[in-house]
Amino acid sequence: MSRIGRMPIPVPPGVQVTLGDEQIRVKGPLGELSRRLPPAMRVELTDGQLRVVRPSDERQHRALHGLTRSLIANMIAGVTQGFAKTLVVHGVGYRVGRQGNRLSLQLGYSHPIELVPPLGVEITGVETFTPTPTNEWLSGRFVVKGIDKEQVGEVAAKIRSLREAEPYKGKGIRYLGERVRRKAGKAAGKGKK
Repeated sequence: MSRIGRMPIPVPPGVQVTLGDEQIRVKGPLGELSRRLPPAMRVELTDGQLRVVRPSDERQHRALHGLTRSLIANMIAGVTQGFAKTLVVHGVGYRVGRQGNRLSLQLGYSHPIELVPPLGVEITGVETFTPTPTNEWLSGRFVVKGIDKEQVGEVAAKIRSLREAEPYKGKGIRYLGERVRRKAGKAAGKGKK
């Protein structure tokens, strides 16, 4: 039995769960999410807890068991707490700004990049920093927030891919806390004779 799949999912107060034919709908204080479930998996609601039941021990059913449970748990966490990813912009001359609901990024290209977040995703906490002697590379920071974990991760990854942190100076966009493996430059790699 899958260790993740057999764990019950507690339904907190204020969250409504509606089970239909191969579909689940979760409504909470932050919004509403719905998802189609794999046809083989069965979801049961008893005593304020959800349980995912698989029909057999076939390889595919075992694989879908834990996945289905994780997706439902993420839906419940999303409508109660939400999800957020913080991105940091490093680089001299790089800037991040906000114009209405648009995110404006200057990342060393000939033009600024304007992004409009999709419905259900919000970009907040936009800060631009002026360079200081201790941290001359930090240019800005912003937070991608939403109730759908997949959508938040996808939008954050798309923004990060606009200018990924490069290994020589570390310039670019990275997640907060992400470590960039640095490489030695051309001069540091050769020994002088």
